[in-house]
Amino acid sequence: MKRILLIATGGTIASQKTSVGLMPELSPETLLRHVPDAASFCQVDTAQPLNLDSTNILPEHWLLMAEVIEKHYGQYDGFVICHGTDTLAYTAAALSYLIRHTRKPIVLTGAQKPIDYEDTDARQNLLDSLRYACHGDSGVCIVFGGHVIAGTRARKTRTKSYNAFSSINFPDLAEIRDQRVVRFLPCAEQGEPEFTHTLNTNVVLLKLIPGLPVEAFSAAGKLCDGLIIESYGVGGIPDPYLKELDNLVQMGKTVVMATQVPQEGSDLSVYQVGHRLKERYQLLEPYDMTLESTVTKLMWVLGQSQDRDTIRRLFYTPINYDLLF
Repeated sequence: MKRILLIATGGTIASQKTSVGLMPELSPETLLRHVPDAASFCQVDTAQPLNLDSTNILPEHWLLMAEVIEKHYGQYDGFVICHGTDTLAYTAAALSYLIRHTRKPIVLTGAQKPIDYEDTDARQNLLDSLRYACHGDSGVCIVFGGHVIAGTRARKTRTKSYNAFSSINFPDLAEIRDQRVVRFLPCAEQGEPEFTHTLNTNVVLLKLIPGLPVEAFSAAGKLCDGLIIESYGVGGIPDPYLKELDNLVQMGKTVVMATQVPQEGSDLSVYQVGHRLKERYQLLEPYDMTLESTVTKLMWVLGQSQDRDTIRRLFYTPINYDLLF
């Protein structure tokens, strides 16, 4: 029988009603009591390094979760993390970079309603996640609503529905059907696990809107080591910001040109407003990466090096299906 470590971090799945709204209060042992069928196919131990609404999850918590997994990596066949849905995609992407080449499944899940509600998705999501963690497939992923999504490809696309998560620019890895795992794609992660213990969180995301003051553009860039610009369409910079972009590049800032459009990705070579950036500044471009992966990967990359060539090489090294170009 497979041994699984259930890591509880809070979220809706573990929440109860209070006078000020839902708050995470249930222990991992209580969560397990709601899925007694799990005892028929796995042995589960528990850990609770934190207990937060996922709105309050920070990069330091990603490092803590990775630390718990690293500490217990040799003792278990797989890991399931219960987490709030609002920042679940960021955590899944971050763990994909903090724990590379894992031969053991690291599964993240959550719910749109607390586990002790009569009408809830929580019990099925947790049971599916434990089942998938026993299946032996490697890598970091999200199991939610019967879908198995690569940790670098997930995005929360619905705020209330049970099918809350979508795989962006990439197919699902698998589905859970009738208590069986139906795998669509081979495992991406091979070899010995590599754990990273540092992130550079000095990263800012700037979303362009028509009429954004030039001062806001320059201020955002000066506040960080890495600036991700969410531009329009396939990517480009409006003329008023070019001088400020010059300054940021000369200051040694790492600039990534992303897109606000969730599907199909960026391509700076298409239009003059993007092509000039590619030629003049050698900006990083995430192509079909999700925004969540772009943010967390840049934090991971800048945590490893400040050398421009190394930054570019690491950013464009595909990890857990995050980049196809």
